[in-house]
Amino acid sequence: MDIPWDDVQLFLAVAESGGLSAAARKLRIGQPTVSRRLAELERRLGYQLFLREAAGARLTSSGERLVEPARKMAEWAGEVTRTAAKGERAPEGVVRVTAPPGVAFDFLAPMAGWLRDKLPLIRLEVLSSINYLDLARGEADLALRGRPSEHADLVTVASLEHDNAVFVAPEYARRLPAAPKMTELDWIAWAPPFEHLPPNPQLAAAIPGFRPTFTADNFLVLLRAAQSGLGAIVLDRVAHRFAGAHGLVPLPVDLGPHAKGRTYLVCARSALDIPRVRAVAHALTDELARAEAAARARVVAEGAMRATGTDAARAQPSPRPRAQPSTGPGKGAARSPTRPKPRAGRRAR
Repeated sequence: MDIPWDDVQLFLAVAESGGLSAAARKLRIGQPTVSRRLAELERRLGYQLFLREAAGARLTSSGERLVEPARKMAEWAGEVTRTAAKGERAPEGVVRVTAPPGVAFDFLAPMAGWLRDKLPLIRLEVLSSINYLDLARGEADLALRGRPSEHADLVTVASLEHDNAVFVAPEYARRLPAAPKMTELDWIAWAPPFEHLPPNPQLAAAIPGFRPTFTADNFLVLLRAAQSGLGAIVLDRVAHRFAGAHGLVPLPVDLGPHAKGRTYLVCARSALDIPRVRAVAHALTDELARAEAAARARVVAEGAMRATGTDAARAQPSPRPRAQPSTGPGKGAARSPTRPKPRAGRRAR
């Protein structure tokens, strides 16, 4: 029996998302369409692929046997698409870049304007997602993510080491001691189902009984809460030239092992043979290198400022100690400032 690729895609979307509505959002079609096409596929196969439940759709044993072949088919379909695109002569068309919401908001969106002038025939499509999209299947062309890929068909094109820091609104900072402890802060963190994402596990490990003051499942909501003075948020400090002012100030809080992070630019190995993908990958690589150089320069400048301040303090002459008023008798004792001077012509007693 021939199963059309569209039906395999639909089956895989339902299997991996766990429900018809989630699969519909992933495929960008209506939920009734997913339900109708899935029922038609099951009718042609002659057996049920999913058990429909209140919590979603659960694979039957027959459906489970199809998952792995469907995944391999999806990867090969992505490879076919990339191979066909290698015949392009110039960088032109849509390039899809996936990244976490913070990176998409702070870096990719403002970079898009500059990229349009540099590569006018390319249209950047940013897929802001906390979950990783499958690059081998062609769900995106490039990815900026927090860890390198271990997939054999994927390659890390570039990476950027960056600092992480605790940020708060200025009015919130004014209410804190000079060197606040982590336990003295009101924390803003991820809500379920994203509570496994940094910095939640790191904060939970460092703070006994960690309980955030505010949680949300959307990065912009978390950022806005911090800007309103609700509490502290952990953000990366990437010195790229497209960064905008968020109005928050850093705190001198030691995040320990989480004080450093790294962002990786990843893509399917064969995608670099596509002119439009290769052009955007090169542009992103250049910007990551520029940001890393700017970060190193900032560290050097801050170190020089600290050294200059220390040298200036050492060069200052030590203040001469003032004589302390003495209340007891003795030779050379200082005159009490309240003691009256003797009048002329009278002997002092």
